[in-house]
Amino acid sequence: MSGKLVVAVPSKGRLQERANAFFARAGLRLRQEGGARDYRGDFEGVDEVEILFLSAAEIVTQLAAGHAHLGVTGEDLVRETVADADRKLLLLAPLGFGNADVVVAVPRAWIDVRSMADLDDVAAALRARSGQRMRVATKYVNLTRRFFGEHGLADYRIVESAGATEGAPASGAAEIIVDITTSGSTLAANALKRLDDGTLLRSEAQLVAALRAPWSAGNRDAARSLLQRITAEERGRRLREIRADVPAGAGAAFAEVPEMFGAELHEAGNGAPLRFFVPREAAHGFCDWLIGKGVTTATVQELDFVYTASNALWEKLKSRLGE
Repeated sequence: MSGKLVVAVPSKGRLQERANAFFARAGLRLRQEGGARDYRGDFEGVDEVEILFLSAAEIVTQLAAGHAHLGVTGEDLVRETVADADRKLLLLAPLGFGNADVVVAVPRAWIDVRSMADLDDVAAALRARSGQRMRVATKYVNLTRRFFGEHGLADYRIVESAGATEGAPASGAAEIIVDITTSGSTLAANALKRLDDGTLLRSEAQLVAALRAPWSAGNRDAARSLLQRITAEERGRRLREIRADVPAGAGAAFAEVPEMFGAELHEAGNGAPLRFFVPREAAHGFCDWLIGKGVTTATVQELDFVYTASNALWEKLKSRLGE
């Protein structure tokens, strides 16, 4: 490793676009050193961070090996690939994109099969009738074994899928599948249905930290600064600033606001407008409440960044890294 904080990001596809947008919102512009074919880069104007452009699967491998400090990848890959993931990796924050579910799907023609318990009955019947175990086509071997074990289902065998998993039942390669789905349209197109209790994981892209990477004092400081920018942007996006003109001497009446608005009072006194931070979705209702309490004018402003002394993401990471 270079001694810099190493951040691994997706190198292609929709995941790359969304990751780039995520960092750009925090004022962090990704730059590849030698153009699109180079797998190294940086954040423009940030000297202490090095970027690795890798596939989502390679990002998990590099994080688990401690060759990168932070990375953006799917939780499904983390849970499938890394044994004892919670000891090696820390899921710092869900990023709100790359959403998909890992599910058990069976032929739609199995009208009486709706749950994992029903599936256990099917497996037992198949074994009794043919002497064969029920075949499960999947790329998620470890997730499948854990999930089936939790449901007490043991009479099956896994057929590892290298291609289009959803086609396995129709081709005769397997009876059922475990696969990832977003809308479910691909399952429906292949005459498959999800089991009611057959969701192994609700996955999305995550900002992941490698607990076994070499965290020098410089790396920690760079991570703290990076996570501060991300936290400030998220807080700014989530909140609205509301300024309220109140009648003279009435400011104290607004010091305590009903909890349902989640408002924070940040400034009052000396005839200046009161200043609140309020969750975006509560802004209209809060302004309406202020007017009802005698406020003459309330203005609402969007916020780019809100920096505070506390940094939840860094505190979360620091607590796992120790001193």
